[in-house]
Amino acid sequence: MASITVVSGESTGDYYPLAKRTMVIGRDEALPIQVKDDRVSRKHVQIRHEKADGTDRYVLLDMKSANGTFVNGRQITTELVLQDNDIIELGNSKLMFSTTEFPDRESALNHYKARGERGKSTLIQ
Repeated sequence: MASITVVSGESTGDYYPLAKRTMVIGRDEALPIQVKDDRVSRKHVQIRHEKADGTDRYVLLDMKSANGTFVNGRQITTELVLQDNDIIELGNSKLMFSTTEFPDRESALNHYKARGERGKSTLIQ
C-alpha cells in the first residue's frame, strides 16, 4: 500500500497510509490528511487510486489551490501519476509519496533520510 509522509513543515513526521480510494490533502481539519501550513489551501490536492493494466497507480490533482502544487520542484498544472519517492510541495511543506508499505512513521522517516543521502557529493570542499 502506498503512503504519504510529511518530511518538512509544521506537520513533519506525520505518516498516512493511502488506501485504494480518493484522498484529499489540505489545511482543513475535517480532511483525512491535514497539513498545518498557512500557505496550504483548505482543500489543496487530491490523490486518486486507479487500477491500470492490472497495476495500482496514484494520480495527483491540484484542486485550484491558491499557492499551487509542485512535484519534484516542478509546478503541476494537470493530473500527474505519482512515482515512488516523489516529493510533493504544498505551501512551505514537503510530503514524500512512497509505494513502499512502512510499519510505522519512524520507518517512513528513516527511508526519506536515507534517500536524501544518495544525492550528496562525496567531495569535501
